[in-house]
Amino acid sequence: MAWRLCVGCGACAYACPEANIGLVDIENDGIRPRIKVETCKSCGECVKVCPGVGVRQQTSTTTIRELAEGWGAILEAWEGYGADPDVRFNGSSGGLASALALYCLEKGGMSGVLHTGPDPAQAQRNKTHFSQSRTELLERTGSRYAPASPCAGIGRIEEAPRPSVMVGKGCDVEAVRKVQALRPELGAKVGVAIGIFCAGTPSTQATLDLLTRLGVDPGGVAAIRYRGKGWPGNFTVTMNNGRPPVSIPYMDAWSFLQAYRPHRCYLCPDATAELADISCGDPWYREVKEDPQGFSLVLVRTERGREIVHSAMEAGYVVLGKREPDVLVASQRGMLEKRGAIWGRMLAMKLFGIPTPRYEGFHLYENWKCSPAREKARTFLGTVRRIVTRRYWKRALVTPLTR
Repeated sequence: MAWRLCVGCGACAYACPEANIGLVDIENDGIRPRIKVETCKSCGECVKVCPGVGVRQQTSTTTIRELAEGWGAILEAWEGYGADPDVRFNGSSGGLASALALYCLEKGGMSGVLHTGPDPAQAQRNKTHFSQSRTELLERTGSRYAPASPCAGIGRIEEAPRPSVMVGKGCDVEAVRKVQALRPELGAKVGVAIGIFCAGTPSTQATLDLLTRLGVDPGGVAAIRYRGKGWPGNFTVTMNNGRPPVSIPYMDAWSFLQAYRPHRCYLCPDATAELADISCGDPWYREVKEDPQGFSLVLVRTERGREIVHSAMEAGYVVLGKREPDVLVASQRGMLEKRGAIWGRMLAMKLFGIPTPRYEGFHLYENWKCSPAREKARTFLGTVRRIVTRRYWKRALVTPLTR
């Protein structure tokens, strides 16, 4: 926390044996843990499950070789959409994450889906949900570009009578894997982990400032949808005072929101949820048209993931076609370029004596070497500038939990 490495996943709150950790949404930063220092026994369980301090890359002998260095273990690459028209239309891209989760609920015998959705009580915030029906899943579809802590709800998976689905960003899946390593009894309860591509999580302040720019009073907001209902859809604000909805294109909203991503997001090499069984994301190589039917890329990363994807195809829940490796590269080139900058960013931090995450197995130096010299200089000097101007060389003040 003090060195801004927290990703806000919430795993520490679940892992603390004394329930000494609470989660607080700091509007200009993200969801962060607060500890009851007077009762903390310094057991270290919270740090053991923290993906913010570092992670080990997943490997496989059957990985698609052309993608391994930049994207991790991928057994198969597909593109398609959820066969259910409502799932496809309402979900981000082609609704594949929702469609696969729905298959697991209705045909795979799983108890529920742990994932992030809107908070009905506070439209500008997210909430961790454990959906157990098609209706609940549909109510909570779509990407949420605001802080989320799905791993704080791992206890719902643990308590469920049968295995469950976990859906989250790369850092969320990393936390789940760390928890599974420490608690083998939880291993079988995570029936499948579905990861979503992520370019970073803007703070709550980003949404509040965007509402202000749109002339919307946050107190009059009934619901916020960041995208979906077509690809890529619109940022849409539903009012509770009878006013018509306010809407702008997704691309315009994201270009504003992304500037509010916290420091740790710029150091994340796992933009495509490499430790998941299945990863889903946008096929940006496609031309964005007005209100099209969406498509999703689907990366199969484990044998369990392969079993789920193929069974969902056979059961008619998803429609998929095989894709060549270059489709992923063309779709997510920005994420690969970001990965090439991380080694240089961490080098700048080390020169200032600032702790950095510990990554094992990622080819960060190799990715860095492939970057153009001008890009190397830009990311290194840009990091130095942020360190100095934002005083990242000083430990952040962390307020303890007092109740």
